[in-house]
Amino acid sequence: MAISRPKGTNDIFGTNAALWQYIEARIRHTCKLFGVGELRTPIFEYAELFKQSVGETTDIVSKEMYQFTDQGGREYVLKPEGTAAAVRAYLENKMNTQPSPVKAYYISPIFRAERPQKGRYRQHHQFGAEYFGSYHPAADAELISLAHTFLTGLGITDFTLRLNSIGDADCRKAYNTALLDYLRSHESGLCELCRERIAKNPMRVLDCKNEGCKKISADAPLPLDHISEEAMTHFTQLQSYLAALGIDFIVDKRIVRGLDYYTRTVFEFTSNNLGSQDTVCGGGRYDYLIERNGGQPTGAVGFGMGIERLLIILDEQGKLPNVDNSPQVFVGHMGSDGATKAIEIVKKLRLAGVSAITDLADRNIKSQLKYADKIGAKFSLVIGETELESGKVNLKNMQSGESIEITLDKIEENNIWKI
Repeated sequence: MAISRPKGTNDIFGTNAALWQYIEARIRHTCKLFGVGELRTPIFEYAELFKQSVGETTDIVSKEMYQFTDQGGREYVLKPEGTAAAVRAYLENKMNTQPSPVKAYYISPIFRAERPQKGRYRQHHQFGAEYFGSYHPAADAELISLAHTFLTGLGITDFTLRLNSIGDADCRKAYNTALLDYLRSHESGLCELCRERIAKNPMRVLDCKNEGCKKISADAPLPLDHISEEAMTHFTQLQSYLAALGIDFIVDKRIVRGLDYYTRTVFEFTSNNLGSQDTVCGGGRYDYLIERNGGQPTGAVGFGMGIERLLIILDEQGKLPNVDNSPQVFVGHMGSDGATKAIEIVKKLRLAGVSAITDLADRNIKSQLKYADKIGAKFSLVIGETELESGKVNLKNMQSGESIEITLDKIEENNIWKI
């Protein structure tokens, strides 16, 4: 019986795999420009890490985690987001002893038990970056600049940076009081989950996608109108830095993000190519998260960006690159001596950095050349008795049909491979 892949997952192969490699190469190139090193964390972590970090009232923790218990009774989850795991790695590996800020990026699968959406699957992939060790708005600006540089470097143009501040712990208390008073006066119109949120974390109501809750929250008090003078100074400085960097943005007072650990800066890059789920990159500052996980008070800011959504945007905007994994040369052969020589030549070419393949299925020469054409080989040559005796072979351009004669003993040195 054939078994299909799980719902909300994808197989990546062929041209799609080459596109992913292109995206990942651009990520690594951009992060190197910004002095950001790679961090790889396990795909599963202790469940408590995310309950403690992300918040038990968030949708991720309350509804979307793939949680399981192993043979020893330990509770694990498949990683539902990248920041908490990065913080755990930062503390466990004593990265806090390194010069600050410590900059890290990751390319990681992320797992959410939710209804698959456009560009968002139960297993999807994120490019994330985290800056640990600075409270200064310059860190926020540079991190946003990293995301902006990456997107524009891909050729993406139709996106908007939306910016907000939700204040720090002190001003959040005053804001929550104002929000709670408003929500309680409209409690009967809220969904069941949001009525629960009122008691635990009222700001999560602003992130609810229920239409009734969205109508009620449209007139609710907003965080930016209740932040402290210090938080507003931070936000104003951030805006001035972004202006100096030439990065356009709009202040969107309704952005709160769906995770409990955010403080002060929150931001989103949105695209018109994704429909209602329009966020391609989201992030912000989380100045209390490291302390909450057992570290010293440490300023930090980060973002996560969905790679599947990036590919959709590139496709919609006609910016997908032409990726070509076709071999440079196909070495055909006739007879057992020809086959042996073909294997030898293929090795020489590969050692010289030339992509080369030969027939591995004992086909006749006509079928071999049909195969070479189907896989898009740029050149082909055939080694038989005549070529073995003369030490020369005709190298054929598969597109133009033109041929040139080259010698076999120095085939890897031929100038044709430098084109």
